[in-house]
Amino acid sequence: MGSMFRSEEVALVQLFLPTSAAYTCMSQLGELGLVEFRDLNASVSAFQRRFVGDVRRCEELEKTFMFLQEEVRRAGLVLPPPEGRLLAPPPRDLLRIQEETDRLAQELRDVRGNQQSLRAQLHQLQLHSAVLGQGHSLPLAATHADGLSERSPLLQPPGGPHQDLRVNFVAGAVEPSKAAALERLLWRACRGFLIASFRETEQQLEDPVTGEPATWMTFLISYWGERIGQKIHKITDCFHCHVFPFVEQEEGRLTTLQQLRQQSQELQEVLGETERFLTQVLGRVQRLLPPWQVQIRKMKAVYLALNQCSVSATHKCLIAEGWCATRDLPTLQQVLQDSSSEAGVSAVVHRIPCRDMPPTLIRTNRFTASFQGIVDAYGVGRYQEVNPAPYTIITFPFLFAVMFGDVGHGLLMFLFALAMVLAENQPAVKTAQNEIWQTFFSGRYLLLLMGLFSIYTGFIYNECFSRATTIFSSGWSVAAMATQSDWSDTFLAEHPLLTLDPNVTGVFLGPYPFGIDPVWSLAVNHLSFLNSFKMKMSVILGVTHMTFGVVLGVFNHIHFGQWHRLLLETLPELVFLLGLFGYLVFLVIYKWLCISAASAASAPSILIHFINMFLFSRSPTNRLLFPGQEVVQSVLVVLALAMVPVLLLGTPLFLHWQHRRRSRRPTGRQPDEDKSRILDSSDTSVAGWGSDEEKAGCPGNSEEAEFVLSEVLMHQAIHTIEFCLGCISNTASYLRLWALSLAHAQLSEVLWAMVMRSGLRMGREWGVAPVVLVPVFAAFAVLTVAILLVMEGLSAFLHALRLHWVEFQNKFYSGSGYKLSPFTFTAEEE
Repeated sequence: MGSMFRSEEVALVQLFLPTSAAYTCMSQLGELGLVEFRDLNASVSAFQRRFVGDVRRCEELEKTFMFLQEEVRRAGLVLPPPEGRLLAPPPRDLLRIQEETDRLAQELRDVRGNQQSLRAQLHQLQLHSAVLGQGHSLPLAATHADGLSERSPLLQPPGGPHQDLRVNFVAGAVEPSKAAALERLLWRACRGFLIASFRETEQQLEDPVTGEPATWMTFLISYWGERIGQKIHKITDCFHCHVFPFVEQEEGRLTTLQQLRQQSQELQEVLGETERFLTQVLGRVQRLLPPWQVQIRKMKAVYLALNQCSVSATHKCLIAEGWCATRDLPTLQQVLQDSSSEAGVSAVVHRIPCRDMPPTLIRTNRFTASFQGIVDAYGVGRYQEVNPAPYTIITFPFLFAVMFGDVGHGLLMFLFALAMVLAENQPAVKTAQNEIWQTFFSGRYLLLLMGLFSIYTGFIYNECFSRATTIFSSGWSVAAMATQSDWSDTFLAEHPLLTLDPNVTGVFLGPYPFGIDPVWSLAVNHLSFLNSFKMKMSVILGVTHMTFGVVLGVFNHIHFGQWHRLLLETLPELVFLLGLFGYLVFLVIYKWLCISAASAASAPSILIHFINMFLFSRSPTNRLLFPGQEVVQSVLVVLALAMVPVLLLGTPLFLHWQHRRRSRRPTGRQPDEDKSRILDSSDTSVAGWGSDEEKAGCPGNSEEAEFVLSEVLMHQAIHTIEFCLGCISNTASYLRLWALSLAHAQLSEVLWAMVMRSGLRMGREWGVAPVVLVPVFAAFAVLTVAILLVMEGLSAFLHALRLHWVEFQNKFYSGSGYKLSPFTFTAEEE
């Protein structure tokens, strides 16, 4: 079978890589992604491996790259994606990249440092200019003397006691949030022996750190006394104030202000040149950094892979082991030969035997990836186990559509998915970062089929936004019923509901060509009719789906050579499932085909027959569907019950007999036989992965290990109970198809009645239908998308997911494997 129906054959290979060409070979393997390497140095710490020094150099470079990338982002620039396909650089280029990277980083640090220093100097000059240009009036210093009253003059007459004291000034700027606290603390600490003036700057100044404009408070403090001045300076230092020298004379301040403005202008010119040089350096970083990042990530990945290799005794080659698809072995050999041709010694690859379970490899494309993801979310399949994904491509959208069937809703979903499919190659669509959009985009083909199947089931249900459509002529004739009955005007006035009798000639002309007849949408028993139809349809689909799952298990048993399971497990399971619930499906179809409208009034109840089947009884009021029905039902129940002990004890007893027969064989083997067993072990051991029962208590070689019958019986008992009870619960679980289909139809009907029908009635009554219909239709469209498409669609999706995981896949799919994760550079290139 193809790789989509069953995982590909995977072999354990051993690679001998010449030391001089090991890096090149590993680099080429990373580009192709063919081999999943096994760690042959698991007992060696990461710090003691051969290439740990090279890995550290790559990590140091990545740290430098992070610094450069942060500087680019800080400047408001964006790194462009690397152009073309970049290969891992040779090891000799690592030193060149490291030198250029360090030089760029050092230039950026120097230029950034100079820029910050110049900005800080410019900020100080602007603050100094703002302080001198604010126009603070020169206050007079407060004086204090013992015995002076409040009316005493502030200035002492010449020759007074304080004639030697000189008034001093402290000028500066502080952040507005600290101004009030600074003024209050100055007043309290100096006990009022000062005069302070605070003013807000007229223009906002650029912050040298953040680059954002900010407002500052300038202040001018006059005082006298050395101790007061010391307190003032300490307080301003604590508040991180910018203090500047202040000239008392007006002419001196104007001269200083002019000098400050000239210095600011010169500093701005130097700062502009510095920023232009910084832009040039960042431009070089933008051009060089993206390819370097990809190359160094690839180089680091190569060295990490080489650290998983062991060194030969002669230290002339590296030995690697890994899993590789059998179909890729010729490509692998050719790549190794081409990569090691310059070394003079060709790299060698050969298969080696192994009893470990190989990884699972299933190749997918953009169409099958989403369906395979549904299966893998349950569990990765065992090696060469039947893959449910090909069948899920059909069954999953169909079961979803059974619950979501509506032509209008399915068409909207189909068009949305079709738009994503048509735009899938556009870069803007693929690189969108929105997580919800990525989820929808990754499942676009799944949504496409879900919408397409919903349109199909919508035509079967004859529902389009809950409205029935008349594509073909109805199979019911009201005129014939009116002609052949006594419907008078009085009768019609007294009976608002009329009954169409299919037994009357000409009333029922035949079944509707496709789907449900639109006349049922006018009937008051429309819901009862759909309930009966959808419930029976759910049971038929469920039993068919589960039976198909049991049949798929046959291919697993044949492939793994477990022929006894066909007779001791698959056959009893089919007899049990079909003997009980397959018979129920038969009764439903038989009643559909054999009971006519003429005998519908006396039609027997299938439910009562099914109950009497298990009770071995008969209801006198419920006639038989066919002759000999009681005998058939009794035989089927006995057969189903007889299959339970076969399913419970058959496989454990057979394995016990097989183990005893094997243990009586002579233990001595010929050397040729041992050799053949080693060479064939990778193929013969596949049968050992078939089930947990056969592996119970048997680690390593299953022939030489002890066979524990109790563990095998326990595993088989769990399987038997799960299957028998699961047949009942799983069949009932498929009734969710009926329940959700009914809920979707009724919710759609309620939405139409409460929104569109009310809007149409209001527009007709008020005579302004176009005006009313615009908001009404907008509300109907929003509610349809939000409730019926998103919420109901998500609900139907989850229920279809459960039906596949629990009811279908557990019949044949274990999901206990692990994926083949080859060494590849795909993640490093993103």
